[in-house]
Amino acid sequence: MGQERVKPIVFNGKFLTVAPTGVHRVAEELIHAFERLVISRRSAIELSDVTVVAPTSAQRKPSFSMIGVIKRGFASGLPREYPWEQINLPWIARNALLVNLCNMGPVFHFDSLTMIHDAQVYLTPASYSLGFKLWYRLIQPLLGRTSRGILTVSEYSKEQLVRYGVAPAEKITVIHNGCDHVLANAPAHGFVAASGLDEGRYVLALSSTQSHKNIRVLFQAFADQRLAHLTLVLFGAASKSTFESLGFEVPPNVRFVGRIDDAELAALMIHALAFACPSTTEGFGLPPLEAMILGCPAIIAPCGALPEVCGDAALQADPHTPDEWVEKIMSLAADPKLRAHMRESGQRQAALFTWDTAARKLAHLLGLNVLDRPGEAGPTDMQSR
Repeated sequence: MGQERVKPIVFNGKFLTVAPTGVHRVAEELIHAFERLVISRRSAIELSDVTVVAPTSAQRKPSFSMIGVIKRGFASGLPREYPWEQINLPWIARNALLVNLCNMGPVFHFDSLTMIHDAQVYLTPASYSLGFKLWYRLIQPLLGRTSRGILTVSEYSKEQLVRYGVAPAEKITVIHNGCDHVLANAPAHGFVAASGLDEGRYVLALSSTQSHKNIRVLFQAFADQRLAHLTLVLFGAASKSTFESLGFEVPPNVRFVGRIDDAELAALMIHALAFACPSTTEGFGLPPLEAMILGCPAIIAPCGALPEVCGDAALQADPHTPDEWVEKIMSLAADPKLRAHMRESGQRQAALFTWDTAARKLAHLLGLNVLDRPGEAGPTDMQSR
């Protein structure tokens, strides 16, 4: 039997080429937590064996303290990051264990772990462009076959990936996201008053036109006169004109604050009456957990992974019944004891989801897969130990 050789680990850094979304946030926070874990010597992996490889076009600079970021060019004559990921990256990482944390990775790098966060392109195809859907539906099942293992962020997502044939259950490992990153920055409390908002007099939600985000039900709820004294505050890229161009009727008590930074978002969450998440499906549901850990009561639709991660610590309302959203919001506004109870139970539930826990599970899986054993064939059993 030959000697075991420890392979280097390469994280796919394509996520550094675009403005961060929820998926990109997960990648960055997970790598940060993994780095902290290794520095604290709670993992046998050496950071000298770990790098992030990104295209030369990557503009974002993550604040990793010891993990290096290496930039390499795009495939000659081919546009942007998708061919880089399929052509350049597998060659650059040819002798390494490649870790893809953002739904995609090179099909022809067989020594890889790939995190697929959800099955939304199958569950809610109307939320995506035709090209995006076709690409994901082509590549992800191939990754399910060629990757050593598939990671995902909830038991619900695992079930859906199996249901749609992306990967078999025995090849999928669940690593729940953390939400404690929101505790790292001091909230910009002044942003609330500067935005013309009063504490406890508004409900916060993510502004998105994707059909499964289901913002329409919140517009319908806030058009009800019973909520006329409250404001719906939407943060994110989608503006009032964006919604109106798509035929949405936006009530007058809806405020759009646009893209905001983490400190401003934390302040909005802390001072809100509630955080509303009416999605008809979510692979995880990070925003309501972020709100909960900051002491903001959450109201969720009982759909996708939301009940799995929020448990009984969030109020629930039917995603297609505006009146239920009105009633749940009114109950929080009228009952200080209910608000206090939901605040406390929400913080307890959200505290279960930390990046340290996620990093320890990732480090364990990496440790199982970085030993190069001559004479052995096939992937390491992702479900062992």
